[in-house]
Amino acid sequence: MAYLWLGLAVLLQSLFTPVNLCEIPEGNTRLIRSLNLKLLRSTIDNSGEPNPSIYIGLRLSEDHSLEREADYLKKLKSSLETITASSNTNNQEQPSTGILALYLMALKSSCEDMEKPERMRLITRLKHQLHKEKKHIVEKDHPLTNYFQYSLGLVALCIHDKKVDEHVIQKLINVEKKDGFVHGDTLSVDTEAMAGLAFLCLKLSGLYSPALTADINLAIDNVKQKIIKSKNAEGVFGNIYSTPLAVQFLSALGTSKDNEECPKAISALLEAMKQGKFSNPMMMSQLMPVLHQKSYLDVANIKCTGNKDNLVLNPSTGVLPDVVEGEERINVIITVESPSNQPVRVGVEAPVRSSLLDILKLAEKQNENFMFKTKDSLYGPFLVTVNGVTGSSEERTYWQLLKDPNDPLIEGIADYRPEDGEVITLRLSNW
Repeated sequence: MAYLWLGLAVLLQSLFTPVNLCEIPEGNTRLIRSLNLKLLRSTIDNSGEPNPSIYIGLRLSEDHSLEREADYLKKLKSSLETITASSNTNNQEQPSTGILALYLMALKSSCEDMEKPERMRLITRLKHQLHKEKKHIVEKDHPLTNYFQYSLGLVALCIHDKKVDEHVIQKLINVEKKDGFVHGDTLSVDTEAMAGLAFLCLKLSGLYSPALTADINLAIDNVKQKIIKSKNAEGVFGNIYSTPLAVQFLSALGTSKDNEECPKAISALLEAMKQGKFSNPMMMSQLMPVLHQKSYLDVANIKCTGNKDNLVLNPSTGVLPDVVEGEERINVIITVESPSNQPVRVGVEAPVRSSLLDILKLAEKQNENFMFKTKDSLYGPFLVTVNGVTGSSEERTYWQLLKDPNDPLIEGIADYRPEDGEVITLRLSNW
């Protein structure tokens, strides 16, 4: 009889235990290793500030170059000291919620002692930043930054096992309930996924009241349904670049045996890798955990002993020129649409495989009626000003990139490579 009950218990456990179907099919080791090396190579670039997301992605891999990762960690710590010191003066911009969160997650993934006074001050600073975000939502009906960064802040505090004010959590739950994670009129899948990871972490922490935990559980179910509904025929959630975070969420959540969301998404991501679509370090860093069946929540339990030290970079081949060299040329039309100015239309001839940023630089050189400015971000150069008109966080405007007539680009200006005859529209839009 005892054996009968034991067998029954094992059967019931197999029925109710989530099954992780976000596994990577065999035969993709070389493909995954190549992306890992590309992400590792990005740490050599000294042209901008180091990116903590890159370090997190490297640490969530099963393969490492420990010396290279240690060197990059030093850069991150130096940059963090500069950011936090300079932002204490009145004339310096405060680091955003998302930046603080990523730095905290990077430090956690390095196994640093986060109970040291200077690290505890950073955690407290992020808590205060989230309160500012919540206050701004109450007053202006939107956060200081965006709900992606708000959610990322909650993830960072949660993986450090820090309790957050329940009002801060409830505010995000309320926005999710009202379908507030949108970009324009479109569901923001990456925001849904990051919020889902935050809700999962908060649920698993066991730090919150039964009433709030019930609301968190409902929010998790809502996020799952919205992400699944966003899937297209190829298995992509939203677009190919929002899919890694969606898979992170589904992987952390666990899926049932009759659920095919993860396998199709994994296949789509592997195919996109083969096509070279993942070249932006930020996008690669979000994909890396997926390739090792992990999520950002695994940062809480990273081990820094016994790591493989098996990645070796070949000597760098040098820096690519601003504009791709070559005899073959393409013609691209740039149009500028702003409510305050007349539309501008500029034709540009450029070398084939030029990025949109290359083409904008050529347009500025060749046309007196076109000029632009960019700002560095973790995702690469971000278009902020066109013909003297600057996007405004107060007015919630930005320069949207579209393929003619109304197809938004899912890549940034440094990553997207227009084809011959394309019309690219720069449109001042609301978000």
